[in-house]
Amino acid sequence: MPSPLLHRARHTLSQAVSRYSAALQGSPDPAAAAAVKTGLGQLQSLDAKLESRCLRVAVFGLVSRGKSAVINALVGEALLETGPLHGVTRWPRSVYWQPQMDLDQPWQIELIDTPGLDEVGGDVRADMAQTVATQADLILFVVSGEITQLEYQALLELQRGQKPLLLVFNKIDLYPEIDRQAIYQTLHRLRADLGQGAKLPLAIDSVVTIAASPAPLRVRVEWPDGRTSDEWEPQAAQIEPLRQALLTIVAEDGAGLVALNALRNARAIEGEMVGQVSQLFSDRADETIWQFAKYKAAAVALNPIAGLDLAGGILIDLVMIRTLARLYGFPITSHEAGRLWRAILKSSGTLLLSEVGSGLLGAGKTTAALVSLVDSPTGVMALAGAMTAQASAAGYGSYAVGRAAKTYLEQGCTWGPEGVSATLAAILADTNASKTLARLRQEVKADLTKASSAGV
Repeated sequence: MPSPLLHRARHTLSQAVSRYSAALQGSPDPAAAAAVKTGLGQLQSLDAKLESRCLRVAVFGLVSRGKSAVINALVGEALLETGPLHGVTRWPRSVYWQPQMDLDQPWQIELIDTPGLDEVGGDVRADMAQTVATQADLILFVVSGEITQLEYQALLELQRGQKPLLLVFNKIDLYPEIDRQAIYQTLHRLRADLGQGAKLPLAIDSVVTIAASPAPLRVRVEWPDGRTSDEWEPQAAQIEPLRQALLTIVAEDGAGLVALNALRNARAIEGEMVGQVSQLFSDRADETIWQFAKYKAAAVALNPIAGLDLAGGILIDLVMIRTLARLYGFPITSHEAGRLWRAILKSSGTLLLSEVGSGLLGAGKTTAALVSLVDSPTGVMALAGAMTAQASAAGYGSYAVGRAAKTYLEQGCTWGPEGVSATLAAILADTNASKTLARLRQEVKADLTKASSAGV
């Protein structure tokens, strides 16, 4: 049975792809259209990742910590080159592992091997690490022996990506006295030595001790003729603690991790596309908004009957929203347009007062019209004043609704019921607060809160 989290995330991405694909039809700006197409390709890649049920795990560390050996041990095959020389891994490489699990549908894990963080220059290292960490759902940081200040600082940089992070202590066969508590104590000491206090707390979700490629064991061989010789016997990898940790994460939190990270990336991609979509249709949208604002002002001003002017103004706003949606290529029904109109009114107290005030002015205008039948000069002046006041309020109201609808459409309806942000919020509510997901959920929730407070 498909995961409901993955299904909902895929549906949201599919809706986003459909909206932006429609927006490209008849585009007058080839350069902006090309940028939107790039974003579309990225959204489609995220959808393919969800379909394949693939958890991306980035493996970081300094040189000679055994990152490639860890990956080889996990998959049970020497797929990546290892050796005693520094810098065997020169660029990020992926190995795909499909473990045997007792689940309804299979999962695969993409293990991304990266160059040693002290092997490349500072700027290149930071860019590479940021790119790989952004694409990953989970981070493994491999250490061996005493943890250095450089490793600690690299951990701080990686955790800014807000991804769950496992600290993997490799080569435990060489350090049999090391335990998890000793590793935590070292991290706390480094934090104190660097003077970072509580400003940059290091969030390690778990510490796993392994020996991915244990040193050969020296054994003495006795031969039938009485001779003896010393030989080096290879030892099996002690990788089971890490294997079980990863399988537990996949079984319990895999769907949540993949869905949350895919939608977070989708929000970032759509953020880059907003300006391009705006460039494609902004001028034409502004013209449309002004036209409807003038139509509404004229229609309301010329209608002398209270109540009908407000109802007619609402109808004009709904038609304007649907016209803008067709301009941007986003399908929207009359029901959806009405729901968007109410959301815009709710988010803008000033606009709501203007619309309500428009109805009140309508009553005044009707009274003025009746007075004009008895006292022509005075009545005409009262009627003209009421018409001007109501026309101004109605025109402003329509303009404000149009600008809000334009922003909504340019952002790909991200805060609508089918939008990425709404789906992210729903998935946050559905996922349990497991140890692996707890920090990610908190960070994503903070991002959504910040974005909503700055939005429409």
